[in-house]
Amino acid sequence: MPLLLYNTLAKKEEPFVPLEPGKVTMYTCGPTVYGRPHIGNYASFLMADLLRRWLEVSGYEVTHVKNITDVGHLVADQDQGEDKIEKQAKEEKTDPLSIARKYTKQYFEDEEALNMLEPFARPRASETIPQMIAMIHTLLGNGHAYETSDGVYFAVETFPQYGGLSGNTLANLAVGARIKVNEEKRHPADFALWKKTVGENARHVLRWPSPWGEGFPGWHIECSAMSRAFLGESIDIHTGGEDNIFPHHECEIAQSECSGARPFVRFWIHRRRIDMGDVKMSKSLGNILTIPNIIAEGYDPLDLRYLLLSVHCRTPLKFTWKNLDDARKARRKIIEWMEELEHGWVPNDRWREDAISAIEVSGWEQKFSRAMDADLNTSEALSVVFDSMSYSRSQKDRIDSSGLSELHDLLAKVRQTFGCFEAEGELDIPPDIQSLLDERSLARSVKDFALSDRLRREISARGFRVKDTNDGQKITPV
Repeated sequence: MPLLLYNTLAKKEEPFVPLEPGKVTMYTCGPTVYGRPHIGNYASFLMADLLRRWLEVSGYEVTHVKNITDVGHLVADQDQGEDKIEKQAKEEKTDPLSIARKYTKQYFEDEEALNMLEPFARPRASETIPQMIAMIHTLLGNGHAYETSDGVYFAVETFPQYGGLSGNTLANLAVGARIKVNEEKRHPADFALWKKTVGENARHVLRWPSPWGEGFPGWHIECSAMSRAFLGESIDIHTGGEDNIFPHHECEIAQSECSGARPFVRFWIHRRRIDMGDVKMSKSLGNILTIPNIIAEGYDPLDLRYLLLSVHCRTPLKFTWKNLDDARKARRKIIEWMEELEHGWVPNDRWREDAISAIEVSGWEQKFSRAMDADLNTSEALSVVFDSMSYSRSQKDRIDSSGLSELHDLLAKVRQTFGCFEAEGELDIPPDIQSLLDERSLARSVKDFALSDRLRREISARGFRVKDTNDGQKITPV
């Protein structure tokens, strides 16, 4: 069975065949580093990590590029207004470079905590300005862009395919434009390729010289230039969150295909958003959760990884602490099974008519692979893992050496695919902290909650957080 992937551009599942046999080029829209990414952002990044892992498990060599946006992303994703990084710098009373460095560092820490694979390259927008200027120069030269007093804009009417990814037609976009902010724009949907540091942008700190005057790039041109610089004019896969479909990815297609080869991207893969109750999770709504928030509640970041990967990427997920708690329990059940299978099971090689051999066990691995090949159907793949867990435990006395070897192969494939089932190390709890924990446990058993709370504060002051769960006290370092 070939790998089927839902292609947002085609609006259907299609068999995946790379441009070059055995090799895959893949670009992921990374974060704009004006704040710590939230778990909704990581849902998209984890989807890309899962896809890359499965491609590699399937034998492909994957060249994965994931960018850092550190300039040019204006508030509300528009062509007017403040740069998000400069705005944050003003709020924190520092400079944009310090903001970019601070939140890039936090992002890398979070990716490591979530066990994401390191990409081939992590280009920064601020380091790819010459490539952007060259692309804009080409678009101006072939009539797909024009210069105004405040910048350079892409002329969407010169690209009839504009709207093919998102379904937005130029007619509807024109009708939906309530105010024509820039009278020099030929069409309301025309988007900025370069913004001059004039007018409201005169105080923009991040700026570079260009043939059209000093300024900074538009958000959309950045990803096109970085993708081309590291992967070439046509690539196999581009991933992102569904909020990137329009305008960001729509604009990427237009400027990339009008300045280079077509198609720009063969498969567009998008992750549905994460909701908090009845509303989406976003910084603007102030309802975000970050990795430190998850850790503070006593959870491992890999519990979150399991939760976000346990549902299909095209299925909206409502985040609740109950869901995360269920994910933690499920992940630990799988880890416990894997550890006992690897270290505690002895194959039964005495001849018996009902022995379970490699042939029977290999069926579980085949089912797992079929689920993953069916547009990364992770919920079905995990169902296969739980079925094989239940059956193998009930029949472990019948499993011979060949069957046990096949089970080990299944475990290796599951671990490599999901990236959250590695054996967990024991937390080294200092004796004095353990003594306080024991005293607190006794206090709770006799319902002395005042003492319990005092001991919690004392433990916290010494660098550890305590969370009470159904399985007892859970402690994590601050």
